[in-house]
Amino acid sequence: MLKVDGVSTHIGKIKILHEINFEVEKGQIVSIIGANGAGKSTLLNTLAGLYRPTSGTITLENKVISGYPANKVVEKGLSLVPEGRQIFTNLTVKENLLLGMFSKYYKENKLAEENLTKILDMFPGLKKHLKNLGGNLSGGEQQMLAIGRGLMSNPKIILLDEPSMGLAPKIVNEILGTLMIIKEDLGTMVILVEQNVKAALKVCDHAYVIDQGRMIINGTRDEISSNPQVISAYLGIKSAGT
Repeated sequence: MLKVDGVSTHIGKIKILHEINFEVEKGQIVSIIGANGAGKSTLLNTLAGLYRPTSGTITLENKVISGYPANKVVEKGLSLVPEGRQIFTNLTVKENLLLGMFSKYYKENKLAEENLTKILDMFPGLKKHLKNLGGNLSGGEQQMLAIGRGLMSNPKIILLDEPSMGLAPKIVNEILGTLMIIKEDLGTMVILVEQNVKAALKVCDHAYVIDQGRMIINGTRDEISSNPQVISAYLGIKSAGT
């Protein structure tokens, strides 16, 4: 579905990503885990077209999309839910959601209304707030709004950047449950970036560990969960002999 081959990204003169390689198979949730500053958000922003890779290729369904601007990447089927949610606080919940389908809204107005209904069925807590400003929602509701906005364009893959940030554990569990619905009911693949490694490993099929802009470990959820290096560095458990 998605293949990243030898991708490097510079911000200014600083090289943040170093020859990144990974793949997303159809029907997968893939988690990318790592410490703060490891390059996780830069990777998602590169996939989403906000940063242009300085080398390597990104292909979606065997079509090269690396170097496309962000609006074209959305049209090709990748949608980003950014870190910090970044909803439009001075717009209503309905307006925020419809903006997720901005490139198609005027040509496919009926589809936009159908997608809106589908998203509200997935996040019923948003229905009562449709006419309320996005800035008046709770943190959990704003995160659900951000995910809903990202799904409005019917993406093939949705990119989620730290969706658990600043949220209570109960809300985090609700959002993780939603990811399973997104995969199973909508057929949308998920790339999840998380510092909350335990949460990320609960829902993913495959995981990659990024450190200082390099992919250093990858494997299935069970393989990563039992890897001594991951256990010691990211799960807060000392492995035997350390």
